Amino acid sequence: MKRSMIGRRARPTLKRGAFTLVEVLVSLAIFALAAVVLSTAYVNVLLNFHLLQRGTTGKSEIAFARATLLAEPVRARAEQGGEVPLPEGGQLRWHATLEEMSLPDLFQVNLALEIADGGPTPLRRENQAFLVLRPTWSDPEQRERLRAAARERLAKSRS
Repeated sequence: MKRSMIGRRARPTLKRGAFTLVEVLVSLAIFALAAVVLSTAYVNVLLNFHLLQRGTTGKSEIAFARATLLAEPVRARAEQGGEVPLPEGGQLRWHATLEEMSLPDLFQVNLALEIADGGPTPLRRENQAFLVLRPTWSDPEQRERLRAAARERLAKSRS
């Protein structure tokens, strides 16, 4: 037995083959928001990486200038300083002020650095102060006077 559909209304079936305009606009807004957040995070990562790389490069330049100063056996050349080209087209200039201390062969060193990067960044200046025991920088007469004074102080402290 077949039922006849004569007295009944046929219900229209809803076939959903596409998205509505509201659904498309909402998904585009979500995608745009995600793209903005991700691109901002990516730019921040790149900037922090650049700053970190620049900081370590600056430290290596300072360490190189300090090692060059400490390797110099002649006091006049050590005070004169020097210039070193940097890998990215910049320039490193340094000079030192050496002050004799009250002990023989001991010097207070003030190292002044000027770092000019190859880019648009301004000239950076760095200063370091440290003590160095360096017999080759001492004047022999001054060394003997300081040693004699140290011997006298020791003799007085013993008596």
